[in-house]
Amino acid sequence: MPPRAVLPAGVSSTSFARALGELRKVVGPAYVLADREELAPYRKLMIPAAEEEHEPSGAVLAASLEHVQGVLAVCNKYKIPLWPISTGRNLGYGAAAPATRGQLILDLKRMDRILAVDSVLCTALVEPGVTYQQLHDHLQERSIALWLDFPGDGPLVGPIGNTLERGTGATPYGDHFAHACGMEIVLADGRVLRTGMGSLPGSASWQVFKYGYGPYLDGLFTQSNFGVVTKLGLWLMPAPAAYRTLLVRYWDDQGLAAAVETARTLRLSGTIRNPCRLSNAALMLTAASRRAELYQGSGAVPNNVIFAAARQHGIAPWNLTFTLYGTSEQIAPSLDIVTRAFEASGGEVVSDYHDGSQSNELSLSSFSLLDWVGGGGLAWLAPVSPARGVDAIRQRDIARAVLGMYGMDYLAAPTVYGRDLHHLTAILFDHDDLQALQRAKDCFRDLAAAFTANGYGLVRVGIDFMDQAARSYGETRRDVNRALKRALDPNGILAPGKSGIHR
Repeated sequence: MPPRAVLPAGVSSTSFARALGELRKVVGPAYVLADREELAPYRKLMIPAAEEEHEPSGAVLAASLEHVQGVLAVCNKYKIPLWPISTGRNLGYGAAAPATRGQLILDLKRMDRILAVDSVLCTALVEPGVTYQQLHDHLQERSIALWLDFPGDGPLVGPIGNTLERGTGATPYGDHFAHACGMEIVLADGRVLRTGMGSLPGSASWQVFKYGYGPYLDGLFTQSNFGVVTKLGLWLMPAPAAYRTLLVRYWDDQGLAAAVETARTLRLSGTIRNPCRLSNAALMLTAASRRAELYQGSGAVPNNVIFAAARQHGIAPWNLTFTLYGTSEQIAPSLDIVTRAFEASGGEVVSDYHDGSQSNELSLSSFSLLDWVGGGGLAWLAPVSPARGVDAIRQRDIARAVLGMYGMDYLAAPTVYGRDLHHLTAILFDHDDLQALQRAKDCFRDLAAAFTANGYGLVRVGIDFMDQAARSYGETRRDVNRALKRALDPNGILAPGKSGIHR
């Protein structure tokens, strides 16, 4: 017989077998997976954690709201913990694996319907299994002049999963949760909640007005384990008449501060409408070189080696990109304003640059960074700070110091969203090398602690670090989360440990 997967915590093999039998009646025998070999896609990790620590007990693939309700009923009956995923491509944060060993995966990729697109009001309603690629193709095939905003791994992932993690992109709609409107949620007891205007019978405004009446609830179902989101409304960006992407290169490493100060001012004035993304030389160099081609010594690649190699490819120590959108008549004066501002701050402006992520182009080019080291190990840190130059420099210095202690390179994309700056930092390592994996794990822990000690909280972490991140926000917040969890999921079956939330 094929080897069985692990059991859920506190559930006997007899009870689990009975539960699997009942689940097969809900979704069909082919859509309940319990043999370890079948579960390989749900075990694969990129983060610095051992697969056995996050091994699932099985997977059930639901295709409808009624399936989700039926699965929840069975899991409540047998007290089986359930880890919902949409496409399972949460790369660099945990992919499809659960936060704790033995959870049953609730895979929603079969729920892949695009339920509505309104080309006049610029909205869409989708299910969890819909990918950005699928929705993009739907719009293109019907010549609907609406743009999506993609995360870096856009073709592989979906808007529901990314939005619920409060993911971001590169266009004026880059704050994905801010541009979502209306959720359908199956609560742990099987009841269905529609947020905003969706609770009104026959509502005609579910995807156009967020708030409805009474408390605004949508945020409770992001980065949480309080329900299973089965539908989400999206606001889509009308395709602009024209756009122009700019690159600003700062050839002095200290130019990071001036870049952030200038970008913040232009963002807050409305002159620049999309996030201003800075990429350091090492991060941009991953698209053109491999680490081993540049440096064979021990420790992190020295800055002078990085900067010299980058210059050969026209890459500066800091490289800022953004896009101007509108008509050509609107873009012309804005182009003059931003050019003068960035040149005054010491930047070199390239006024006709291509960055597909800012112009409705899907690409997997961001995955080139995995070839920098090789071995498929990747973990992201996303500390947030005020969008001030002094904070950006402090975060840079913290990251370089800690990463350097572990012999790891500083690959970063500090992004100015407005008043806030997200200093997205990548830790790359060989996941098959146990020493490298442990070093990456220790490095992540110490870097997170260093950021937190300086007041820079992490806003998104992998499944291996959720408890630690939650603790950094204090006991009162954790107590409130626990109270909500007990009220909405009294048996504690939904994704225990998600975002550090337990019963």
